[in-house]
Amino acid sequence: MGFFDGKLGDKMAKPISELRKIRLQKLEKIKKLGIDPYPARCIRKQTIAQALKMMGKNVAVAGRIMAIREHGGIQFFDLRDESGKIQLVFKKENLTSKNYRLISLLDIGDFIDVQGKVFKTDAGEISVLVKDFHLLTKSLRPLPSKWYGLKDIELRHRKRYLDLLLNKKVKDTFIRRGQVLNAIRNFLDEKEFVEVETPILQSVAGGAIARPFKTHLEALDKDFFLRIAPELHLKRMLVGGFEKVYEMGEAFRNEGFSRKHNPEYTLLEIYQAYADYNDIMDLAQELVMGVAKQVLGKTEFEFRRKKISLKGKWPRIKMRTLIKEKTGVDIDEAGREDLVKIFKREKIKIEPGADRGKLIDKFFEAKVEPELIQPTFVIDLPKDVSPLAKAHPKEKDYVERFELYIGGFEIANAYSEINNPLEQKERFLEQIEKKKKGEEETHPMDKDFIEALEYGMPPAGGIGFGVDRLVI
Repeated sequence: MGFFDGKLGDKMAKPISELRKIRLQKLEKIKKLGIDPYPARCIRKQTIAQALKMMGKNVAVAGRIMAIREHGGIQFFDLRDESGKIQLVFKKENLTSKNYRLISLLDIGDFIDVQGKVFKTDAGEISVLVKDFHLLTKSLRPLPSKWYGLKDIELRHRKRYLDLLLNKKVKDTFIRRGQVLNAIRNFLDEKEFVEVETPILQSVAGGAIARPFKTHLEALDKDFFLRIAPELHLKRMLVGGFEKVYEMGEAFRNEGFSRKHNPEYTLLEIYQAYADYNDIMDLAQELVMGVAKQVLGKTEFEFRRKKISLKGKWPRIKMRTLIKEKTGVDIDEAGREDLVKIFKREKIKIEPGADRGKLIDKFFEAKVEPELIQPTFVIDLPKDVSPLAKAHPKEKDYVERFELYIGGFEIANAYSEINNPLEQKERFLEQIEKKKKGEEETHPMDKDFIEALEYGMPPAGGIGFGVDRLVI
């Protein structure tokens, strides 16, 4: 890994430990000058963006040093804050002797405030002619080089603060993410949905089929789980008399890392009484288009070199129809053993104990999902993998469920909710039997949720969005 250090910002061969030692020595020299290297106060009256527009006027700005140069006895720094970057010009005759000595002890990564007049250099660059400055923070580690440093994906994720500092695209994504969250809330508030918060610690990890994180509550001497979804608690809200509710918050699944999955992620779940999955498809399209217009100002954009358009009514296609169109396989005529043979032929990994429905779902994910670039509702999924979705009235072995795909990613999962407590209990029992037969991930029995349904829940539709997938 390369690092910025010294006066030229070159790639240095010295190890971090040696560079850090040099900076610690500078820190001691700064203290001997009687300067506090970490003061609580700073002088800042303008952002850098504001200062760039104040030609000929005195300004007081603060930020991080990103480059240091020397030419003809004059020191040039690049100073950056959140709003932008500006050049600083230090001339010996304009500074106190203490401040002039301090300049040689500064490094890229340090924070300073400066006061001076804005002018334009002979080269035409807007700059600040510094009259006074103060050290705000002495950095003890050199920043990774913009060109050589932060390319390792794992390191970028573990040290996200450095990734944000050096990669403008990452910072822009964070900003856009906040805009997306605000746009979602604005849309749902206008539709008169009520935002609620449900428990993150749950006695039963329900609402989805996934492996949970387990923890122990000492006060009750009982194991609890970090929620994998807020679904069952939000549907309890419908039992309690709410008709439109949503929650946007963290969910946790004890599974691997990939470009599609993260153990901790932000989940948006929406539930509407007196609606079915057809109504929820209408709501989903309206929400995504509304967010795109508010955040991007358009409904057509490019994602990974592919043009995507959100215009028009999005197609609603049965999962088995898409599988046959894309692969030639008719799953209605394929039993479990037929699917196992196809998996072996296509070299797709088979999960232990996976039933026919899970094999269909896995086959779809491997062979069809990457090709769904334009917005597409994939409807009527296998009953075997949908323990919370209402059975399709006309299609045996299928449920009123859909998944929304954009850019080759599953963006949302939704269905007409089961509100028959006897049917829901039977589905949970089927899941228990699957676990006994060796299937690793099944939905547990939630007796309290069954009891809540026995008090009566109106017919309803619900949807879950992966917010992080919406942002990328």
